Amino acid sequence: MGDPRGFLNIERKEAGNRPLQDRIHDFGEVEQTLNSADRKLQAGRCMDCGIPFCHWACPVINVIPEWQDELHKGEWKKAIDLLHSTNNFPEFTGRICPAPCEYACVLTIDKSPVTIRENEAAITEMAFREGYIKPQPPVRRTGKMVAVIGSGPAGLACADQLNKEGHLVTVYEKEDAIGGLLRYGIPDFKLNKDLVDRRLQVLIEEGIDFQTGMEVGNNLNIKELVEHYDAVCIAIGAEDPRDLPVNGRELEGIHFAMDYLRQQNKTNQGQDIAYDYLIHARDKNVVVLGGGDTGSDCVGTAVRQGAKSITQIEILPKPRVVNGKENPEWPYMGKVLKTTTSHEEGCERLWSFSTRKFLGEMRAVTGLELVEVEWVKDESGRMDMKEIPGTEKILEAELVLLSLGFLNPVQKGIIDKLELNVNNRKNIVTDNHFQTSHPKVFAAGDARNGASLVVTAIYSGRQAAENIHKFLS
Repeated sequence: MGDPRGFLNIERKEAGNRPLQDRIHDFGEVEQTLNSADRKLQAGRCMDCGIPFCHWACPVINVIPEWQDELHKGEWKKAIDLLHSTNNFPEFTGRICPAPCEYACVLTIDKSPVTIRENEAAITEMAFREGYIKPQPPVRRTGKMVAVIGSGPAGLACADQLNKEGHLVTVYEKEDAIGGLLRYGIPDFKLNKDLVDRRLQVLIEEGIDFQTGMEVGNNLNIKELVEHYDAVCIAIGAEDPRDLPVNGRELEGIHFAMDYLRQQNKTNQGQDIAYDYLIHARDKNVVVLGGGDTGSDCVGTAVRQGAKSITQIEILPKPRVVNGKENPEWPYMGKVLKTTTSHEEGCERLWSFSTRKFLGEMRAVTGLELVEVEWVKDESGRMDMKEIPGTEKILEAELVLLSLGFLNPVQKGIIDKLELNVNNRKNIVTDNHFQTSHPKVFAAGDARNGASLVVTAIYSGRQAAENIHKFLS
């Protein structure tokens, strides 16, 4: 700990965001960066507490106090080495992680936790600028071949770890570019895709083979793949979205959130979307169903596309409002109201409303019929939703985006053809070694655990790689 009184003498200082009136006209990253001197001061606020709850709360088990101390001393190389010891891609998590570590920080008791997430991103950017992050191919190869299906955070982390062990790794991706959720699921204003390409180039130069446009189970036989490789890791995510089967669902203008976000990300990369398939918010009343981060991403995208109005609806009650990073459930991540930069850019938010049906004319959606609901405990203690009579309302909408979460990995193509065991949620069942019911096949990330965070997927990919390495050895 460089400064024992740092947390008393230095106030929390965030990098802040680009001015609202500037950022809503482009898809550039919203968040700004602090200069190196300020960033070192912020790291000096880490108080080296007796029990590092931040470390405990981090899904990849980052050794946070240690690299904060190195940052405070200006030892950027040591800081990035410590980060990489637990996290393959701190430049991603430093931007898009919800930072449960900060909610668990002891200084949250005083509503001013250490800027852990921003510090993480700053260390990685300095490391790239100074050349601390460069390709380091393994000094020897084992001759063992591993296929990783899916190039999202879990697949990339798994591939990176296995390649470092000297195995020959090939990553198969069904899309036209590598990155999975990082590439096409997260808007550019949160994660610039140049950052994905920068890390990807390092992985390529280290020897990982990437194959795009290869949908295993469709244009590539999964059984032949398993036979050819010494081990296979399935990291296909949980891409089966939750639908809303109410009257009017068949109307045009109702789309899944991920289809909408994927289109805009492809457009940003210079790809043309056929007009008949185009999903666009310009001059439309937009309704986003679902109050999570993906719904927030839809709000920010619709703002930039020039929507007439935007309403985000959540079926659950409004979370409690707190000041700053105050966490009434410390050290756990509190269930508090989260206002994102997209919300600040303009949208109305409604809580405790359920969609009864979609309204339309000439086969196109024109609105929704909503009803307010309340949540009460039933006899077994479980929360039950009940409609409140007389609270019905009509909301205009020419574009409705369903952001209701994801159910499970797609079953057709890989899981069904390999006859893998799945649980009652249709996630792939593995043992404690990440091994599926097929002895050569392993699973990682959302395909195994259900939809979760990018940082959780990275950790799962690392664990799967560790167990695959043991299997191959």
